[in-house]
Amino acid sequence: MREALAGLTVRGRSFVAAGLTAIVCAVVLGQESLTRVGVLVLALPLVTAALLSRSRYRLALVRTVTPRLVAAGQPARVNLTLTNEGRTPSGVLLLEDHVPYVLGTRPRFVLDGIGQGWRRHVTYQVRSDVRGRFEIGPMTVRVGDPFGLVELGRSFHTTVPLTVTPRTVPLPSIPLGGAWDGTGDNRPRAFATGSAEDVTVREYRLGDDLRRVHWRSSARVGELMVRREEQPWQSRATLFLDTRLRAHRGQGVASSLEAAVSTAASVAVHLSQRGYSVRLVTATGEDPSSAWHLREAGVNTAPLLEALAVVQPVHQPLLDTSWLTDAGHGGLTIGVFGSIEATDVPVVRRMQLHAGSALAVALDVDAWSAPGRADGGSAPVLAQQGWRAASLGPRDRLDNVWQELGRSSATLPRSSASVVSSTPRRVVR
Repeated sequence: MREALAGLTVRGRSFVAAGLTAIVCAVVLGQESLTRVGVLVLALPLVTAALLSRSRYRLALVRTVTPRLVAAGQPARVNLTLTNEGRTPSGVLLLEDHVPYVLGTRPRFVLDGIGQGWRRHVTYQVRSDVRGRFEIGPMTVRVGDPFGLVELGRSFHTTVPLTVTPRTVPLPSIPLGGAWDGTGDNRPRAFATGSAEDVTVREYRLGDDLRRVHWRSSARVGELMVRREEQPWQSRATLFLDTRLRAHRGQGVASSLEAAVSTAASVAVHLSQRGYSVRLVTATGEDPSSAWHLREAGVNTAPLLEALAVVQPVHQPLLDTSWLTDAGHGGLTIGVFGSIEATDVPVVRRMQLHAGSALAVALDVDAWSAPGRADGGSAPVLAQQGWRAASLGPRDRLDNVWQELGRSSATLPRSSASVVSSTPRRVVR
């Protein structure tokens, strides 16, 4: 009852004040009829509060989001299913679902007729132009009476995640190189003869086929081990994204960093659709969720997009090079660079020597800070280090830049290092 009285609305408190005032005036003036009116006005919110406090309602909520992985600018649908598992009816339900500001305004619903076995379905849409991982919920429930005199607050603590991935652009097919450069675990092995002791094994990784588990080695080591002799050669690609704050210009969704993330996402989807096993590397090193595995394109793309959805700028001055190991040597490397300083040149050169084929999309970051100023960005520096590089400005179409990059790789020999486009800032080799 104390909670119900604390839940009196402005209207309910006004009724209480009006009833007390009428009773006092009736006593002072000696008006018996006015006393009855005052008692009636005072009793209405008190009786309502008593009835709501004695209601034994048990609300259950099931929230689903479809799809849970959505591209920026695309809507997602939130489905709510509420049921009353209590035996006595309740009043009017006032629902408010908490959603982040970037997903839109908080949806509010009013539901009535809540009785035993009551069930209701509610849907609404959310949309974000900003990439990221967001939590939808919790939901606040306020139970009120039909007169609007009392409201009791409840809340569900469950939330549902929604991942908004960067915008992607379909890219045309171009000669990439680096195909079938599998090394290490991807190198095929033949064991026509020999015993089971000759099988080469490694640690189990998420995504490996359980049929390849080598149980004898697993029992000896104490953790799951898988055979490596059955793994075929595979096209591998390393996607590098420079996420250093010092390498980009601009703020928010209009910054060069967001353009770089969108470019990397488009390239990741394109490579996965062409059969490449793609891993993501940022300025802080290799992303563990996107390590090389034998997976289909659709399965391989989702971890990459989820990792790119939560990429944040870092303040470190130098690039991490721990991923440049002999075990991962060769294959295709595609870099998405911002500005490159003198201290970055040795790292960029090492990345090019480490790759079987090195292509780069260099963002002209000065054009983001000063519109109309375009000098090709870091593309000439990358070309001097042996990369096939194309410059991307804020007004350039990524598919056109990608196609020009493909024409440069198809028309020039690998040893050349000259400009391959009529626009000097555009594509260099």
